[in-house]
Amino acid sequence: MSRRKRFRTKSKVLNWILDWVDAILFAVVVVTLINVFWFQSFKIPSSSMESSLYTGDHLFVSKLTYGARLPMTPLTIPFTHNVIGSKESYSTSVQWKYKRLPGFRKVRRGDCVVFGFPNGDTVLTKAPVEDYHTLVRYMGRENAVAAFGPVIVRPMDKKDHYVKRCVAVPGDTLEVREGFVWVNGEQQTVWPGVQLSYKVITSGKELNPKIIDQLGLNVRELQYSPALPGYPEMPLTAEMLEKLKSVKAVLSVEPALQTDTLCWKEIFPFTHDSGWTRDFFGPLWIPREGATVELSEANLPLYERIIRDYEHSDVQAALAAGSYTFKQNYFFMMGDNRHNSLDSRYWGFVPEDHIVGHPSVIWLSTDAGRKFPNNIRWRRFFKFL
Repeated sequence: MSRRKRFRTKSKVLNWILDWVDAILFAVVVVTLINVFWFQSFKIPSSSMESSLYTGDHLFVSKLTYGARLPMTPLTIPFTHNVIGSKESYSTSVQWKYKRLPGFRKVRRGDCVVFGFPNGDTVLTKAPVEDYHTLVRYMGRENAVAAFGPVIVRPMDKKDHYVKRCVAVPGDTLEVREGFVWVNGEQQTVWPGVQLSYKVITSGKELNPKIIDQLGLNVRELQYSPALPGYPEMPLTAEMLEKLKSVKAVLSVEPALQTDTLCWKEIFPFTHDSGWTRDFFGPLWIPREGATVELSEANLPLYERIIRDYEHSDVQAALAAGSYTFKQNYFFMMGDNRHNSLDSRYWGFVPEDHIVGHPSVIWLSTDAGRKFPNNIRWRRFFKFL
């Protein structure tokens, strides 16, 4: 082969490589911009929102609804959020201040919202899905770190994403009575997907799998107890409840409410004398930007984390002054699967700067408990929310 032909061949190969590099870089830039300013893909990891959103639902989350939050940790490996393999996928050497572009509207009561998990600021390497702050309350920090550490501290925009329903907005007073939410003295709308747990007594046998399937129950959340006989906690929507009562094998159904206040280390604000449980909670006022609250040793546990961690103010100075003025809005989030959801009852308020977006459409839904193709929930394809 002549020198000229070799040169032409090399030029063609080089041009082919450069074309592909250019196409890949263009795709990375375009997809990154879409993720930042328009929408982001999100997969439901747990059953906390059933029967509204199912484990295995793949969502497109609109960032335009509440306004896109600009990146605060820009040095990130493309197409990752906070981890790649077992390593963090970002660098904190460059950090930008929080800024949000204007959105179409504010967060409303009843909205399903994707947000950064407030307690996700600190993660234990050997137990990344566990709540660090809860483990510290039970075990002590030294024991928790020794058992599950080392510790990773994540910036705000690199916290794990959660999806819950907003049940109270800034300035509201919230209360949970017998599992139902009351806001500003009025019982909140019970959305069709909201489910509570019930103690179900049967005639002595487990319910027929066909009945369970017809009710739309998640079999992974059901545990039959021969001692009852029945199910100690069966999650049911109002519609499921009425259908279940007509089943001949069911003798009785009653709410499975939590009244034991010994769980105070799990329930916000983590004081032994609050008397609050998952089903009897509040009343609690939701902080609003610009509002001032009187501060004392008695109510400090309600707002201490806000002052110290979310607004980076001096707790002792605020306590000495006897009042505190909030710098941003806060929200109270709860899962629709009310008795199987780690939500604001367990970790408190969600700051406005943690809000990511609003789920807009389910583009795919799969059931991990079934084999292909029965694992695909065809009826949920491209379901708008």
